[in-house]
Amino acid sequence: MDLLPVIVIGVVAIVLITTIAPKFGIAAPLILFVIGAAVGLLPFVPEVHIEPEWILGGVLPPLLYSAAVNTPTMGFRRDLWMISVFAVLLVAASAVSVGFVLTWLIPDLPLAIGIAVGAVVSPTDAVATGIVTRSGVSTRIVDVLDGEALFNDASALVLVRSAIAAVAASVTLWDVTTDFLYSLAVAVLIGVVVGRFNVAIRSHIPDTASNVAFSLAVPFLAAIPAEHINASGLVAAVVAGMITGQRIPKRLSSEVRIAGAAVWETISHVLESGIFLVMGLQLYTLIQDIRVTSDNQLTAIEIGVVVISVLIAIRAAFVFGSVWLRARRSAGYAIQRQRMVEFTEHMNRVSAERQAGTDRKPINRRRWENFQDVMARRIADIDYLANEQFGAKHAVVLVAAGMRGAITLAAAQLLPVGAPHRSLLILIAFVVAAGTLIVQGGTLPALVRALKLPTQDPGTTARVMQQLGNDLNQAVMRKLDEGSLTRRDGKPFSEAAIAHARTMLKSRLSPESVPERKTAISELTALRLEIVEASRSELLRIRDRGTYSSDVLSVKLAQLDADQVSIEARLM
Repeated sequence: MDLLPVIVIGVVAIVLITTIAPKFGIAAPLILFVIGAAVGLLPFVPEVHIEPEWILGGVLPPLLYSAAVNTPTMGFRRDLWMISVFAVLLVAASAVSVGFVLTWLIPDLPLAIGIAVGAVVSPTDAVATGIVTRSGVSTRIVDVLDGEALFNDASALVLVRSAIAAVAASVTLWDVTTDFLYSLAVAVLIGVVVGRFNVAIRSHIPDTASNVAFSLAVPFLAAIPAEHINASGLVAAVVAGMITGQRIPKRLSSEVRIAGAAVWETISHVLESGIFLVMGLQLYTLIQDIRVTSDNQLTAIEIGVVVISVLIAIRAAFVFGSVWLRARRSAGYAIQRQRMVEFTEHMNRVSAERQAGTDRKPINRRRWENFQDVMARRIADIDYLANEQFGAKHAVVLVAAGMRGAITLAAAQLLPVGAPHRSLLILIAFVVAAGTLIVQGGTLPALVRALKLPTQDPGTTARVMQQLGNDLNQAVMRKLDEGSLTRRDGKPFSEAAIAHARTMLKSRLSPESVPERKTAISELTALRLEIVEASRSELLRIRDRGTYSSDVLSVKLAQLDADQVSIEARLM
């Protein structure tokens, strides 16, 4: 069968299913997987086999890069400890535990191969994040799941490589540890360099199409060099994405960012949906491989169920343990916050005294603003962790969201060709991925509803948006009073335009509601553009302080971008 018709049919199927799925309240990836499995069983459909390199090297880097660009670094930083535990320690514990269970259930299976399979089935899939997000629960749960899914793939692949290497040679725990630390450190370094290089280069590419086209190469510019020197290409792509997402609002135009977001959203949607469709199509091929060997597919299902039970038990222990430890730390939040507030007030008094005195060197304004931002960020972090504390119900959701997916099936193909029971082990990995995806993914929305977790109040969100808008308006008003807003050629705006802008900000009237002469409208339109850019600059400063949620900031940034594109179109 020609590849082109298959791709066309697959894209059409993805569009139709993702359009229909919300009407039934079922996640589209689940339906795509079932449809793929059904189509794969048809007698006229040939066997489907996808090389793991296509998934690990061609699909996952852009998928993880795109997710990382949109990941709020504020939420990632606040829960870095918990994310690290889930992405590293939980993966290692799961791999070793499953390895011992498999050697017990399959007596002639080497422990190293068992641990390799354990590492294959350990990383969670990001599809859980979409299901949880649609349920409207705390964004903190989403942030933790996002961070875990972005980085646990790398941990798992390092363990897979180390375990496979142990089959042919002696590999110690120290070797695995140093390999992991090297893979992580080098990948982070490469990701930071590529991320900064990406933003620097794209800030000098004025053409929108060319700018977005360059971004398509970025995940591979990070992943390929990292893999070439035995580091984690996935971590490099993730870090490059996080650096890019943090810096592009300051360096790239609104038009480029809006166009890029649309392109990447389309690519990610097709790739992620296509993975689950292909997973279903490969089911028949795996069953045929089992029939050729002496292993039985029923055995694979039974062992797969046992492995799923082990994974859930270990995940529950880590999740509930982490939530308990974080709850113990929360007892000291009030004291920490009070100390920071008192220290900030003390420094404010010192600053005022030094500015009023003439015998001492005045405080550097930029350093003082940086200090204020740091203290505000720390206080905001404490407030966030205190107000968004995890409880037992949140822990249940985190456990249930531990679904496996594409990375499991792709990594299973890395098992050595001559490994004992290779086809059986790959089918076990498939059972784990498919079983958790269907059972946990299918029941997760109902579980969230049954737990009756507090959801986001639209009224509260509207009030927060209103407050953020007021803060931005006040910042712009200060710049108008200081006279720091000028035309792009450096010339000042007229007093009439400045006065009109003040009225607009105070009354929230649009410029079109006040009749002006044509020249005045043109000048006011140019001033509006400067106001939007000043508002964005203040918004990014507020983002760095962390005093507003990432969701609210993202919505407001999108509004400012849309305003800027509209205004620039009028100036053309």
